[in-house]
Amino acid sequence: MTIFARIFAWLLAAAVTFATLGPPGLRPHSELGQDGEHALAFILVGLAFGLAYGDRRRAVAALAVVFIGVLELMQFWAPGRHARLEDFLVDAGTACIGFALAAVADWVVTRFRANSVLTSEGPAE
Repeated sequence: MTIFARIFAWLLAAAVTFATLGPPGLRPHSELGQDGEHALAFILVGLAFGLAYGDRRRAVAALAVVFIGVLELMQFWAPGRHARLEDFLVDAGTACIGFALAAVADWVVTRFRANSVLTSEGPAE
């Protein structure tokens, strides 16, 4: 399962990288607006990487923020693109929210499993 989560996370990162640096006409557009699209994309990236690399979540989150900054700076050299501090803040902040959601999901699953083991064993005699 972990390998599939990691492959999905990297494919998602590649798609977001293409949407960030590729031709503006090929970038998907939605009713959410630019900030909403950024927020949704990077929450999903943070969630995917947070679930795929749960054992190293903090380090991966820090690397993700650095990578998001590099992506934003690379837009200086991408035709038709522009680097903005606001975009970096939205992208990095929502990616961190995604990582936090992954941590909460792991905590809930762990707690649920611990409770189900206790109830399946029955009361101690």
